[in-house]
Amino acid sequence: DKLKDLLELLPEHDLPEDLKSKHCKRCVVVGSGGILHGSEMGHLLNQFDIVIRLNDAPVQGYTDHVGNKTTIRLTYPEGAPLSEHEYPPASLFVAVLFKRVDFNWLQAMVKNETL
Repeated sequence: DKLKDLLELLPEHDLPEDLKSKHCKRCVVVGSGGILHGSEMGHLLNQFDIVIRLNDAPVQGYTDHVGNKTTIRLTYPEGAPLSEHEYPPASLFVAVLFKRVDFNWLQAMVKNETL
């Protein structure tokens, strides 16, 4: 019931049209373990059609190694970026909710409440 009530508060329940219309020929998932540091593979990662980033791994300051393209960012609420600058307007933020406290977090975010 709590999830149903929360979904009613959200502006849309589906993927944005621009993401639905993308044809994923080449997709990449970029983790947050730091293995790319020093790799200088950023230019290569930016060439993928869809770049999925996990958790709150930083991009700014590391673009030579991790690229700067983010199509989708998946994270648990506690890993959500704190700065609004970490949410590129052309990307989709996906909160992975599974604990009760995660749903409380979502409600606070949607209703602009404090936790």
